[in-house]
Amino acid sequence: MERLILSINPGSTSTKFAIYREDTLLFEENIAHPLKVLAGFDRIGDQFEYRKNLIIQKLRDLKIEFNDIKAVVGRGGLLRPIESGIYEVNESMRHDLMAGISGEHASNLGGLIAYSISELLGEAKAYIVDPVVVDEMEEVARVSGHPEIERRSIFHALNQKAVARLYAGSVGRKYEELNLIIAHMGGGVSIGAHRLGRVVDVNNAYNGDGPIAPERSGGLPSGQLAELCFSGKYSIDQMMKKLTGEGGIVAYLGTNDFREVCKRALEGAEDARLIQKAVAYQCGKEIGALAAVLHGEVDAIILTGGLAYQKEHTDYIEEMVNHIARVVIYPGEDELKTLSFNGLMALNGEIEIKTYN
Repeated sequence: MERLILSINPGSTSTKFAIYREDTLLFEENIAHPLKVLAGFDRIGDQFEYRKNLIIQKLRDLKIEFNDIKAVVGRGGLLRPIESGIYEVNESMRHDLMAGISGEHASNLGGLIAYSISELLGEAKAYIVDPVVVDEMEEVARVSGHPEIERRSIFHALNQKAVARLYAGSVGRKYEELNLIIAHMGGGVSIGAHRLGRVVDVNNAYNGDGPIAPERSGGLPSGQLAELCFSGKYSIDQMMKKLTGEGGIVAYLGTNDFREVCKRALEGAEDARLIQKAVAYQCGKEIGALAAVLHGEVDAIILTGGLAYQKEHTDYIEEMVNHIARVVIYPGEDELKTLSFNGLMALNGEIEIKTYN
C-alpha cells in the first residue's frame, strides 16, 4: 500500500496543508483565518485546537483514509537554536513550542498540530524540518556591538536550504560544495551566506535585523530607536509590534501586499516607488555585505520568496549585485513539498532523524 504524508505550514493568517502519496501531490489546501477570529485568541499557542480541527475536518471532507497517513510533517517554529535537519516531535519540543521559548510565531503551531494529528493515526510519526532557529553561524558573526546583545540566527531555513539544494542539482553539484548567498524575500526577509552547506551568517528576520519587509522594520538606527522606546508614547508590546507586525512596508504605505506596492509605483505614486526601491536597495546592500563574508568567492546569488515574483524588484537587485556572481531566481516557496519530501526520506530511512533536547 502506498503511504500518505501530511504536511502542515501555519502562517500568520492562514494554514496551508497538503497530502502526498509517496512523492505525488494529491491535494493542497490554504485555509484562510479571518482576522476577527484570530483576534479572539490571546496567544498564538491558543490557536492550536482551532487550526487543528479545521485540518481534520478538511481531511474528513476529502474522505482521506487516516490509517494510510504514515508521517505528519509540520513547519518548525521558534525553538532553542538547533542544527539543520529533520526532528521527530517529542515532549521537550512540544513544551518549548507551546511556551514560545524563543518567541511567538505561527510556525510554532506546526509541530504541535503535527503531533496531535499523528496521535489520531496510529502508526504515523510527527516531524518538523529545518525550523527558523537553525543555527550554523560562525562565532565572529554572533558579535553585535555590546556584550549584552548577541546576534541570533532566525531565518527562513526551510526554503533557503531547499532552493540551495535545487540550484546545486541544476548545476550538477552538491550543496555542500558551493558558496551561495540566498535572499528569501517574503513576509520577512532573510539573507544568508551559505558556505559549503552551512549558513555561516544571516540576519535575524524575526524582530530586528536586516532589510525592511512587508510587516517588519528590519534594522533600525539604534539611538533613535532607544529614544522612541523611552519617549513615553509606547508600551513594550507596542514597540515590539513596530518591529514585527506593524512595521516595514505596512507602516509606510498602509498595506503589506508588495504586489499592491508595485502596482501603485507603476501608476506613478511616488511614495510607493520610493519604498519599492528601498526594499530592493536594502536587499542588494545586504547581499553585498555577505559577499565580503564569503571573501568574494560566491558561486551564485539566489532570490526566492513571494517578493521574487515582482520583476521590477528582482531586476533592481540584480543590477546591484550581478558583478558579484550569477543571479538565479526561484520565486515563491514550495514549503509543503519540501516538508513532504523530508517526511518521505524519513519513512525510507534515507535521512538521519534527529532528537530535540
